Amino acid sequence: MKIYEKEWQTVVPETLDKVWEFFGNPHNLEKITPDFMKFQVLSEQKGTTIYPGMFIRYRVSPIASIPITWVTEITAVREQEYFIDEQRAGPYAIWHHEHHFRSTTDGVIMNDRLYYAIPLGFLGQLINQMMISRRIDNIFEYRQHIIQEIFQAPTAASENINR
Repeated sequence: MKIYEKEWQTVVPETLDKVWEFFGNPHNLEKITPDFMKFQVLSEQKGTTIYPGMFIRYRVSPIASIPITWVTEITAVREQEYFIDEQRAGPYAIWHHEHHFRSTTDGVIMNDRLYYAIPLGFLGQLINQMMISRRIDNIFEYRQHIIQEIFQAPTAASENINR
């Protein structure tokens, strides 16, 4: 099974407290996901900040508007430094997403590091090459753009650091 790795960096000119508060609420993921994904948080933890062991259920339509249920678990949290979510049920063979936050004089540098694998062996690798890799890039590029709008940061920097 081939495991892919991608990384993105976004600079948000805001305090670490405000950035962490936003990303610590699982319902805000709806706000930073493109409409074409038809993403909806199904879990009832409104007002709850992420914590290790938290399971979050979503409905998402990644391909051809076909809805699927996706379940992730928050596997690690270090307050105002990082958290990790991993898929427990969904379309990927592996999904491990690290969210890192670092305060600087320019605001907060956010690093997203993603490790993922597609099921179906060689066919999955072909599908990844044909569409999934680019779709993931599109989603994270959208997130970088919408984060700038949410935090009203028209001059903030964003960078795709794929390997």
